[in-house]
Formats: sequence, C-alpha cells, structure tokens
Amino acid sequence: MSPVAGLLLAAGGGRRMGRPKAAVELDGEPLVRRAARALRAAGLAPVVVVLGAGLPDTAALLDPGTTWVPAPGWDTEGQAASLRAGLEALEETDAVAALVTLVDTPGIGPEALARVASRAEGPDVLARGAVGGRAGHPVLIGRAHWEAVHAAAAGDAGARGFLRGRDDVAAVEIGDVAVDDDLDTPDDLQRWVGTRSGAEPDR
Repeated sequence: MSPVAGLLLAAGGGRRMGRPKAAVELDGEPLVRRAARALRAAGLAPVVVVLGAGLPDTAALLDPGTTWVPAPGWDTEGQAASLRAGLEALEETDAVAALVTLVDTPGIGPEALARVASRAEGPDVLARGAVGGRAGHPVLIGRAHWEAVHAAAAGDAGARGFLRGRDDVAAVEIGDVAVDDDLDTPDDLQRWVGTRSGAEPDR
C-alpha cells in the first residue's frame, strides 16, 4: 500500500461540551491522545494533529514527539480551517493520501481506520467509512484532490461540500468494527461511559 498519512482534526472548542473536546478524558486518557494513538496503531504515517482551542494546554496532552499544527481561524471557520491547516502541513510529506478523522469519534479505532486507509492505491482515491451504509468518517482523500478540497473547504463541513454528489467516492463498511457516535455534549459522554465502561472501543 502507498504511504497514507493520518490527519486528526482536534481544533474544536466544544462549546456544548464546556471545554475543548481534545482535553475530554475517556478511561483517564484525553481524546486527542487516544485518537492520535489509534491513527499510529493503524499504521498511518506521518500522523498530524490539528489543534485550536486551549493551545498550548491541549498540545501538552499529546504523547512526546507527536506532530501538531495550529488551525488559524478555527473559532470562526470551524472544521474547514482545521482541514486546510492539516493538508498544508502534509504537503511536505510523500503521502499519497490523507486519512482524516475527528477527535470526538472514539469508537472509530485502529481496525476501522486501517480498513479505510487500505483503499489508498493511488493519489486519485476518495473513500469514506460507512456504518450500516451511512457514509461518514474517516475520510480518505488522495493527494490529487488536496488542492481542490482545500479550496472548497468552508464552515464546519470540512470536505463535505467537495464530496457531495460525487460518484467516485467509495463507501467502506466499518460497522462491524466501529461505533460512529459523536461526543458533542456531556450527556453524550455520560452515555458512552455508561454503555462501554471498562471496554476498549478502539476495536
């Protein structure tokens, strides 16, 4: 398989969560560290983490040696600013594609990430993870599309506008190895802990 980079979007302020999502803990581990670890365990390299809210405190939560970049404008442009910053950081690498994932989806672990990344046979690839046929994250974006994705990214939709309506985006079913719940609120977090206490969702 051609080299695939891992791109973790973790800049959000988590207004409904009451604190930066990157700093929220599950099983004593910050979400940002957990997600970066999952990307590395999936065999992706390099792994780049995009941060915004809570800098520099959130950066200090990462494992030593983890590469991170700031997302200018994350507070006004949302996910689009994070995606642009991440793709810019990857321009200097030899990655043929970037696997993009979010900090608030802890149920999408190494096995699911690796399955989607395995579709990267060349720089033209476009693929998305799907649960029960419903496409979502992670998103695999071949290098040939980075410039267009960068230009199209707007608001809190990230690559959604670029991907919408295309017939060349492969859906990769991951529902047997992943849970696609977003942790957006304290109630979401409480439900996650309550239903999966003691379990390792990185399956």
